[in-house]
Amino acid sequence: MARILVTGAGSGLGFGAARELAEDGHTVIGHVRSLDRAGELREVLGDAAVLIPAELSDESEVRELAARVAEAGGVDAVIHNAGVIDGPGILPVNVVAPYVLTALVPAARHVYLSSGMHRGGHPRLDGLDWSGRRATASYSDSKLMVTALAAAVPRLRPGVFSNAVDPGWVPTRMGGRSAPDDLELGHRTQVWLAEGEDPATRTSGYWHHQRQQRPHPAAADVAFQDALVAALREHTGLAL
Repeated sequence: MARILVTGAGSGLGFGAARELAEDGHTVIGHVRSLDRAGELREVLGDAAVLIPAELSDESEVRELAARVAEAGGVDAVIHNAGVIDGPGILPVNVVAPYVLTALVPAARHVYLSSGMHRGGHPRLDGLDWSGRRATASYSDSKLMVTALAAAVPRLRPGVFSNAVDPGWVPTRMGGRSAPDDLELGHRTQVWLAEGEDPATRTSGYWHHQRQQRPHPAAADVAFQDALVAALREHTGLAL
């Protein structure tokens, strides 16, 4: 059985992934924004649950999250599930936090939450405020960046499996109640890739409902990947 960190595990896709992983017998470390809102997750994971609160828009708290994961014994996989859809936190939460956790949390498998909306993103890096003091990128931009990051990781860290997942438009707090896609299918690909038990998961790519798809061309562009990683390295002081 594996040890798996799930960010944004308090609700939506992250909660579903954490629940399914626990049901499969894995040890889940659940990241939540606040322990006050983690009662249902604690019930699902049991009394021995490891729940770590952190505000992912604050880089210092992301680093503390990484330190606490190490103190808890480390993990075999990370599901970078947490995200926001608008506001100045888009880059810190959707891109910087996954980068910092990738740099500081050793794991054999990383799963990044992308979106079909990444296809509308712009592969530009000039003028971005990674700190989140100003809103300088759209949700689509951030998902294109995290998809490119996912594609860069296995090249920069040979032996690590790194995948991006489009869960579909699902009825979460972010997606809205009228979203047409299946919530269970939305998190199942994350779980499947994080467990790494199926030989088909021992690869790196971009997925939708357990099927590999072709992402935006910029996500596979090595020059864009390297420029993105260089910008994040300069901002955080952390190398992959």
